Amino acid sequence: MAQEVARDKASFMLQAKSLGFPGSNTSKTSFFMAQIMLRVFAFAFTVAAICVMATSSQSIILLGFSIRAHYSYSSAMRFLLVTDAIVCAFSAISLILVCRLRRSGSYLKSCFYLFMHDMVIMVLAISGCAAATAVGYISRYGEEKMGWMAVCDRVGKFCNHMMIAMVFSYLAFFSYFALAVMSSKKVMYQANE
Repeated sequence: MAQEVARDKASFMLQAKSLGFPGSNTSKTSFFMAQIMLRVFAFAFTVAAICVMATSSQSIILLGFSIRAHYSYSSAMRFLLVTDAIVCAFSAISLILVCRLRRSGSYLKSCFYLFMHDMVIMVLAISGCAAATAVGYISRYGEEKMGWMAVCDRVGKFCNHMMIAMVFSYLAFFSYFALAVMSSKKVMYQANE
């Protein structure tokens, strides 16, 4: 009876591994392919956000004065640009490290460091997105109780470009969120094996 249970358990484990559960080569390959794809996406999204943000500006004439809107006039938008640049750089670096990790022998330890990296970059990305979203919301809708007027009705082209840049930044954040979830799940499964 005990031998049958052990044989059934071994058979189940072989089937589970062949279906892509932790421990199989298929699982490791799909894990690394997903890691590479999401890092490439994060890199591309941040490059797009930086390009859109850095090239957007709009000038208007209001009461005889020329007024120019540019990302560098807002500390929150500058912060978003810097965080996007950092996320972009670390995405490229981590892409190289993930390729080297695939050949590494210390798999669990490497997955843990990858998880920590992804968490730090994810928090950095959301902080830049949150700061820019708050300023963007006030720019678009104003804040009547504080006396802050909306400016996007006057510089709509600029505000639309900033919104596109923020969408790209949020997409990079969601890429890192997915990476952090994947890495934490992998570390948890590897630790239980």
